[in-house]
Amino acid sequence: MARKGVGATSIQEITDTADVGFGSFYNHFPSKEAIADAVMEQAIESFGDAADRLAETIDDPAEVLAASVRRAVMRAASDEAWAWFLIRTALARGDSLRHGLGRRLARDIGAGVKAGRFKIEDSVATMLAAGGAILAVIAARLHGEVGRDAPERAAAIVLKLLGLSAREARQVANRPLPAIAAPGEES
Repeated sequence: MARKGVGATSIQEITDTADVGFGSFYNHFPSKEAIADAVMEQAIESFGDAADRLAETIDDPAEVLAASVRRAVMRAASDEAWAWFLIRTALARGDSLRHGLGRRLARDIGAGVKAGRFKIEDSVATMLAAGGAILAVIAARLHGEVGRDAPERAAAIVLKLLGLSAREARQVANRPLPAIAAPGEES
């Protein structure tokens, strides 16, 4: 699914890759869309949990958002299957701002608006544009169209969408990334 997309992947390919019988697929999932949702949820949630911990350790909403964007783009560069799956499924979902990384993006943008850090007129369109910009930079990185500075470039673009000046957006996007402790560890 990461390589071809959900629609182009057959159930036979899924069961062959998983080394299970075709008939047993339906014992666990009613459709290939259901397995795609489950895989996406599991892949995104583990990454999203780290973003949640990050949001708890930084006071500046702009820095929280920049660090989360940078970490997502970095993860995509280091795990191409995860990146392609994210790209192929994120825009196909009609509820992208209520699940996974979209929910966290909406939360972080909302926190910045509430704190007066972000100035936006249309919250839904701005959140969708921010998510689209992040996905576009991830895809460009995978295609070799942008270099190693892709995480910082993506963060700066998103911060400018949210009303920060170009200068401040670049400064925030280039701050050192804080370490994120695993669940249950001290940071």
